[in-house]
Amino acid sequence: MSNMLRLFALIAVLPALLPAQPFPPHRVIGNVYYVGGADLASYLIVTPQGNILINTGFEDSVPLIRASIKSLGFQFSDIKLLMVTHAHGDHVAGMATVKRLTGAKMAAVEQEVPLLESGGKTDYLFGGSAGFTPVKVDRIFKDGGKIELGGTALTAHLTPGHTPGSVTYSLDIIENGRTYHVLIANLGTINPGTVLVKNTKYPRIAEDYASTFRILKELPCDIFLASHAAQYGLHRKFRPGMTYSPDTFIDPNGLRREAERLEAIYLTQLEQERQEEKVIQERKHFKEATPP
Repeated sequence: MSNMLRLFALIAVLPALLPAQPFPPHRVIGNVYYVGGADLASYLIVTPQGNILINTGFEDSVPLIRASIKSLGFQFSDIKLLMVTHAHGDHVAGMATVKRLTGAKMAAVEQEVPLLESGGKTDYLFGGSAGFTPVKVDRIFKDGGKIELGGTALTAHLTPGHTPGSVTYSLDIIENGRTYHVLIANLGTINPGTVLVKNTKYPRIAEDYASTFRILKELPCDIFLASHAAQYGLHRKFRPGMTYSPDTFIDPNGLRREAERLEAIYLTQLEQERQEEKVIQERKHFKEATPP
């Protein structure tokens, strides 16, 4: 790995060196609860047959998640299914610990299994430099697959690019006679150091990002959640102590707006890399055509 990529990898894991920042747990809508920290988002989906936990944050996030679940009146031991929006350490480093403590099963889309089970060593950008404790995947699902527990069904939408197996989950929740389309979205953010053109470790990365932006803009969405609290404006939409309302997080244009913003960044970088590659090829052709 080059020195520059090592620097980017270090930047990526720097938050792991800091204590996890707590945030008041709260009900988002229906049986969906926020149990994450001030930015690293974790979601608890409560059902009569046990609960689903999506994302764990870093290892030191686990005690905070456990305390948040308890303060909401639920049992940490009732977690039966573990899932993730994408397998970077800031979202899965605590997964192996939660799995061991609760006996929950790990479920993941097929494209993300190698990353989870290698502890991040197969990551196209960071490799083992931003690794985590490997997690055995017990249940593998495909793009478009449904994950069901206790009457709650989530649909998995592959939204790759950030990692090959980045996933957005959709579920419908009915309250007061209204159906709310809820998305726990994995956005198409591009980490520093990512190469979009001629990426030998991830040849389809540019196409995958394009697919993700298209999918995110097309999915019906009333309430938009994400891997990071800042990505969906948690601190702007929710104030500690607020009385629960199913309308608190309604933001029908929020996901599309954020997807379009990130897509513009992607398109700018893609065009810049294509122009750079064009110059390289022209110089190469000129040298080959010039007689010695």
